[in-house]
Amino acid sequence: MKKLRQILLVFSLGFNLSINAQINIYVSPEGKDTNPGTIERPVASIIKAQDLARSIPGRVSILLRKGTYYLTEPIVFSQDDSRPDNCGLTLKSYPRENVVISGSVPLKLKWSEYKNGIWQAKVGKVLIFDQLFVNGRLQRMARYPNYDAKAKFLGGTAADAISKERTGKYLNTEGAYVHALHVAEWGDFHYIVKGRDEKGELLLEGGWQNNRRMGMHKDYRFIENVFEELDTVGEWYFDKASRTIFFYPPQNENLKSARIEVPQIASLIEFRGNEKNPVRNISVDSVELTQTLRTFMENKEPLLRSDWTTYRGGTVLIEGGENCKVQGCYFNQVGGNAVYFNNYNRNNEVSGCHFAFSGASAISFVGDPDAVRSPSFEYNEFVPFDSLDLVPGPETNNFPARCIVSNNLIHNTGYTEKQSAGVQISMSQEITVSHNTIYDVPRAGININDGTWGGHLIEYNDVFNTVLETGDHGSFNSWGRDRYWHPDRRIMDSLAAVHPELILLDAVKTTTIRNNRFRCDHGWDIDLDDGSSNYEIYDNLCLNGGLKLREGFYRIVYNNIMINNSFHPHVWFKDSRDVFMHNIVTAPYFPIRVPYWGKFVNHNFFSDSLALAMSQKNNTDQNSISGSLVFADPESGNFNVPDDSAALMCGFLNFDMDNFGVYSPALKAISKKVVFAVPVLSR
Repeated sequence: MKKLRQILLVFSLGFNLSINAQINIYVSPEGKDTNPGTIERPVASIIKAQDLARSIPGRVSILLRKGTYYLTEPIVFSQDDSRPDNCGLTLKSYPRENVVISGSVPLKLKWSEYKNGIWQAKVGKVLIFDQLFVNGRLQRMARYPNYDAKAKFLGGTAADAISKERTGKYLNTEGAYVHALHVAEWGDFHYIVKGRDEKGELLLEGGWQNNRRMGMHKDYRFIENVFEELDTVGEWYFDKASRTIFFYPPQNENLKSARIEVPQIASLIEFRGNEKNPVRNISVDSVELTQTLRTFMENKEPLLRSDWTTYRGGTVLIEGGENCKVQGCYFNQVGGNAVYFNNYNRNNEVSGCHFAFSGASAISFVGDPDAVRSPSFEYNEFVPFDSLDLVPGPETNNFPARCIVSNNLIHNTGYTEKQSAGVQISMSQEITVSHNTIYDVPRAGININDGTWGGHLIEYNDVFNTVLETGDHGSFNSWGRDRYWHPDRRIMDSLAAVHPELILLDAVKTTTIRNNRFRCDHGWDIDLDDGSSNYEIYDNLCLNGGLKLREGFYRIVYNNIMINNSFHPHVWFKDSRDVFMHNIVTAPYFPIRVPYWGKFVNHNFFSDSLALAMSQKNNTDQNSISGSLVFADPESGNFNVPDDSAALMCGFLNFDMDNFGVYSPALKAISKKVVFAVPVLSR
């Protein structure tokens, strides 16, 4: 009967029942789900088209005609949607038509003037009011202090934001949110207000969004979703008791004709499989995905001894995917993570996409902690040596591996969650991050959370304007508090000396960082933090923040250029096996607690003779040289040196300066450009 149904369906669509035939199913907002899905008679819903596709063998494209598709639940691809390797199922927009998939509900409201420029409207439906979009533009919950685009942190902060003196004036505090930076600016915390205690202080629930739970910053905080703070253009408040929305629109905003939308779901598309039953050969192509719920209060799960916690979800969630792709899509103002690869995933790809104004991270890869041998989760946790599993590598395959992130434009991520990244990698292996342009982010552009299990390739990326709302971080950042690492430095020193075999139990494969351009004005260009081990770093152009190596082992750093900065070795172990050679530095080294200088620090070029002399006092760089340093065309970003440069005498080799970042003409045309600082050189 199933075969007969397939034949009847395919003939109704007017196509040949060949496994190699390309069959199209058409969807339109003006269609009907009783239609057969032809171009003349399209269906109305993506779910209906998906059901039709399941009955068709071979290659199938679900083609979406122009318009907005408002979802009330995510589109879920399961093993039932999988295709063999010579076929594929693609959900895509019809050529040259604009298709939007939205997690919002559009509202038809009757507005009336309230007072002082504020308007009000009754809402008949029972809805979530977490965000409000007016004509596609995100508005601000009523907050204190008022939003200021020029403010350094959180759009404006105030030390008295949660003081009893200020909040005591509020008639109702329940349901308000408090957002704050970490006390050391290592990310952020978020809380929901549950009321007041007997002293009149706010009762806060939350603060689980950061794995270094040291409390919120005393100054950098704000409160939102408070009616009494509705006092400026662009702010809104929803009163649950009366089901009334209040909004302070700009003078030229005609609310009676405006498009009002409120997000209702956190995820739009989900791939739901596992290692035994994967979802295979499915693509999402050339659609805009927008307006999903914020998820900052669901961000609870600690990752391996880093600063991070995570929420395992996103606008597109891929779990148990094989050979699946997200390509050419526009992630526009989504409330949380944009694309999240959860647990088992193999050979998947995100390419040619544009990520703008996401509430959290753009692309995340996070494996299963149960795949980690002897895991520890908080900075001060550790497993005693006698209890350690000493087998190298993962215990299971339940983690992302051999996936690609390529040619994506990522900017203005983390508008709610500051502990976020353009690309985040944790408990994964052999992830390639290549030719991406990443900028205007609150913390790292690319973050590797832990050493499990290495083998990543970070290449040809252009990453700048990073660490804008946090501190002590880099454009590229990593941690490596793996099995070998211990929070007590004395114990760590003895463990590394007696059991050096522990060092590579988790970081079993070398991670390579090459041919990237990094600029961080609020930290390091490349920051290998606590324990990061087994890295090869070469042919990178560091435009401002220099390169930091803290604590780890087996880092080979060569043939990099550091403009207006230098090498930052921090707290090195004895016999770290670290190598730093054939690099160009334009400032003295900046060591902190480095009694041992690794395996080899030599044959580098210094633009400053005094800097070289300082290094040689540490018994390093005996064969390094200093001299006049001239670059080919620094104003245009070419920092290669001429053929007669003394820098070439130390072993430095020029490398390609033309292929950083996205290569798609459309993405390049809209991308912000990095600013090249004037090199400060002295002898």
